Amino acid sequence: MYQDRNIAVVIPAHNEEKLIGRTIETMPDYIDKLIVVNDASKDGTQQVVESLKEQMEDRLISITHQRNIGVGGSIKTGYRKSMELNMDITLVMAGDGQMDPDQIPSLLDPIVEGEADYTKGNRLSHPEVLKMPRIRRIGNSILTLLTKIASGYWGIIDPQNGYTAISKKALVEMNLENVYDGYGCPNDILIELNIQEIKVKNVQMPPIYGEEKSGIKIGRYSFLVGWLLLKGFFRRINSKYGGLHFHPLWLFYFSGIGLLSFGTIHSAILVYYRLFHGTISTSTIMIPILFLIIGYLSILFAFLFDMMESKELLVK
Repeated sequence: MYQDRNIAVVIPAHNEEKLIGRTIETMPDYIDKLIVVNDASKDGTQQVVESLKEQMEDRLISITHQRNIGVGGSIKTGYRKSMELNMDITLVMAGDGQMDPDQIPSLLDPIVEGEADYTKGNRLSHPEVLKMPRIRRIGNSILTLLTKIASGYWGIIDPQNGYTAISKKALVEMNLENVYDGYGCPNDILIELNIQEIKVKNVQMPPIYGEEKSGIKIGRYSFLVGWLLLKGFFRRINSKYGGLHFHPLWLFYFSGIGLLSFGTIHSAILVYYRLFHGTISTSTIMIPILFLIIGYLSILFAFLFDMMESKELLVK
């Protein structure tokens, strides 16, 4: 136990036979349950886990997927098991040794003290951020901006960081069925948490890179997460601010998107006409410009409303 709280750690693992043993063995004694979710590994991951079961007794729980469903699906499986065990706080740590167990208290303390219900690691603000490969820093920075817009947590940093802790309350309130099964899971969880108005806190920690090899294919990953964030954005805006919950920011967002789209299409048509058919009057040119300006201002007002509405949900 940690400060009278039962603590579980979910460890999603896919082909991690080289590092899963070290991850399990270095777990602090105050962790009550280690829930290893083997996502249909084809190597010796399960054998390594089974070899540690005897010495850890019922503290180590092993769950095996018969088919590979993704890291997000594995986390969801672990979360469900933790809820079944009635654990107070549930951490997520990768099975590749990339997450320092000494950082666990910094994730747990804000939840124990009632400051937040979800904490996540933040490597991008740490002085040692340059240890992170440049391509990952650039990618994470871009996804940070997109996740701010999609999730409504405008102060969120390093949303790709899967080193997290969540309270029992937040787990119960969050709709796990809405959360993505793949690598974009941490981003999607933030969107779902905002819909449920759960308080979140960034926890600064150093990046760690060692023997692990990322299974992420950058091109495909970027496309999938971008699409995921776009869908999540509309899900959040409609769930929180549409229908009977109507808020002006819903109108500003959708009118802004519509006006910008119309203005862009109209501008493209005019450019085509000017290039291939002749001159265009000034008054005709002003129409799409007006739509673009009004659309831009509508989106800007929507951002401001969104920031105000979610301001209290991100703990500093």
